[in-house]
Amino acid sequence: MGGSRNRAVDGQDEYYNLVLTFNKAVFGVVKEIEVTRLESCDTCNGSGAKPRTKATKCNTCGGQGQVVSSARTPLGVFQQVMTCNTCGGAGETFVPCNICSGDGRVRKTKRISLKVPSGVDSGSRLRFRSEGNVGRRGGSPGDLFVMIEVIPDPVLKRDDTNILYTCKILYVDAILGTTIKVPTVDGMMDLKIPGGTQPNTTLVMAKKGVPVLNKSNM
Repeated sequence: MGGSRNRAVDGQDEYYNLVLTFNKAVFGVVKEIEVTRLESCDTCNGSGAKPRTKATKCNTCGGQGQVVSSARTPLGVFQQVMTCNTCGGAGETFVPCNICSGDGRVRKTKRISLKVPSGVDSGSRLRFRSEGNVGRRGGSPGDLFVMIEVIPDPVLKRDDTNILYTCKILYVDAILGTTIKVPTVDGMMDLKIPGGTQPNTTLVMAKKGVPVLNKSNM
């Protein structure tokens, strides 16, 4: 008798590192990924028991699921009730499944479609509920946490929800004013430089930054 029918245990969370380009992090993207996780064993249907076998009463605890440990101390006999290690508290044991070795779960690779919201950045953590490892004996599945890493853009720099670009103009254009082409996440766009612009001046192009990230699934 090599296995035990443990009580329901929730599945552990799974983690995945996802690398995105600068623009995909700004606008969001749907990505398909492959995740290796624990899923229910098809042979024993998640029970952990070898098919066509029956559970028997645990010999260690007599079917109670608990054992009493006694220790003599200077103050008297100290007794402690503990969960039975043989049956895991279930009070019965069984012949383990040959495929999952009694765990009720096997490791499988599955493709998952993830909707990455707009506005994520390096260090963002997305949570996808119930996409982690399946639980044991009917326990709830864990969650999948996706850790985001964004490849820096060679030209544009990000500062929270703002996107920064540094450009140089001729002295005469700073005095008289001009219109130049500047890169944005939406492509090249016109930027009007007003006359009398001083060095290190910051000009704002409205609504050309990063959307505010919806943190409901983080």
